[in-house]
Amino acid sequence: MSKRNIDTAFFGQPKGLSTLFFTEMWERFSYYGMRAILLFYMYYAVTKGGLGMNQVTAASVMSIYGSLVYLSNIVGGWLSDRLWGSRKTVFIGGVLIMIGHIVLSLPMGLVALYVSIALIVAGTGLLKPNVSDMVGGLYSANDRRRDAGFSMFVFGINLGSAIAPWAVPWAANGFGLHLFGNEMNFHAGFSLAAIGMFFGLVQYYIGGKKYLSDDSLMPTNPINHKGLVKVGKKTIIGLVVVAILLGILAIMGQLNINNIIGLITIVAILLPICCFWTMLRSPKVTKIEHSRVLAYIPLFIAAAIFWGIEESGSVVLALFAQDRTILHIGGWHFAAANFQTLNPLFIMILTPFFVRLWEHWKRQPSVPGKFAWGLVFAGLSYVWMAIPGTLYGTSGRVSPFWLVGSWFIVEIAEMLISPIGLSVTTKLAPNAYRSEMMSMWFLADAAGQAINSQIVKYYSASTEIPYFLVIGGVSILFGILMFFLVKRINVLMDGVH
Repeated sequence: MSKRNIDTAFFGQPKGLSTLFFTEMWERFSYYGMRAILLFYMYYAVTKGGLGMNQVTAASVMSIYGSLVYLSNIVGGWLSDRLWGSRKTVFIGGVLIMIGHIVLSLPMGLVALYVSIALIVAGTGLLKPNVSDMVGGLYSANDRRRDAGFSMFVFGINLGSAIAPWAVPWAANGFGLHLFGNEMNFHAGFSLAAIGMFFGLVQYYIGGKKYLSDDSLMPTNPINHKGLVKVGKKTIIGLVVVAILLGILAIMGQLNINNIIGLITIVAILLPICCFWTMLRSPKVTKIEHSRVLAYIPLFIAAAIFWGIEESGSVVLALFAQDRTILHIGGWHFAAANFQTLNPLFIMILTPFFVRLWEHWKRQPSVPGKFAWGLVFAGLSYVWMAIPGTLYGTSGRVSPFWLVGSWFIVEIAEMLISPIGLSVTTKLAPNAYRSEMMSMWFLADAAGQAINSQIVKYYSASTEIPYFLVIGGVSILFGILMFFLVKRINVLMDGVH
């Protein structure tokens, strides 16, 4: 292709990147805007505009919600590859997300909450993995703009994630006009999240027709009728098993949200174990690939520990922000939900530094070495949070800069684990299980958050110091163990760097 025919309409990138950039920006705006206030909506008293749920249960629901989102990514990738094609799958996902936010914006209590969770989990699973796949499809294999294009795309993700924790709580608080008295109108905030997703869908539909390849309309690995029937049977069997389990719980009088969360936790932990077992036992996996899968196991465990801590920002740290943090600096007052902006903000600040570091550091650590350091930093972010309680007690409020410091430390950990993990997952994948191996990265996050849904029950003001110290200590100890395993893991990786 001649230079004259290369599409450079969007800051030197293909015009289609603008469509996907803003689609994902609005989707992240809606998702993280909703998450910024959802925990408070669940446990605030009904007189304050909330559902009056037990705080411990609300925290568990938040964690398992995040776990389900990443579990659903596997289904979304399969439906795109085998049935619908990425463009249609993304649009259906966006519609489900928007409807989910609309349902949540209606004052229909717990029913609306659980219906909304189901819709947004399904929608995010359809949209998120396939938008990223479509970005890659904008470039030929030898197009030098690919890395820069993905960098711009990731910036769009974090831009939407950073704006939302300010805009959505602002709407829930009456747009700064005190429209709702002393109550929070959470439904107004959820409405703004729905509007954001609507904007994303409109520009995606219009821009997709103009700028996205027609190849995105077709599945890359279409399934035949026989295969579809086979998958359908397995799906029905799975649903029957779930129905039986729920029926047994109902008969025993134990069908409640906590036990359902427990069942999902078991699934989130067992699923990656089954995937590893399948790959390691498969005759399609060569001896070298078998060794590389073994190398991936400690990296997977490290990632699950990291994500359990990192994703706690919208759960444990949100509770700390609400109950234990001074919500003003001088005359500037802010909401506890606003702290959720720190995650994407620090990612945007730190990414250029780490990109330059990896490009110019000649004797940088190997992949397992970076994971080890990432676990140490993740653990330190929690140890840091034990300091204010140790110094001042756990009954009063402390400076907001304790939370700022914790988020900064954990985002250093993310720079050492998240992008490195994505890259090494593709490199260690057996040829026969490339898609499944990529799914494993999402399953690490799902497993980490599922475990979080159980341990978050032990967080309270009285347990604050040991909670942060124990979990932070576990991460640091596993990081130290990883340092001792670096050479062994490098050997198992068999030439992958």
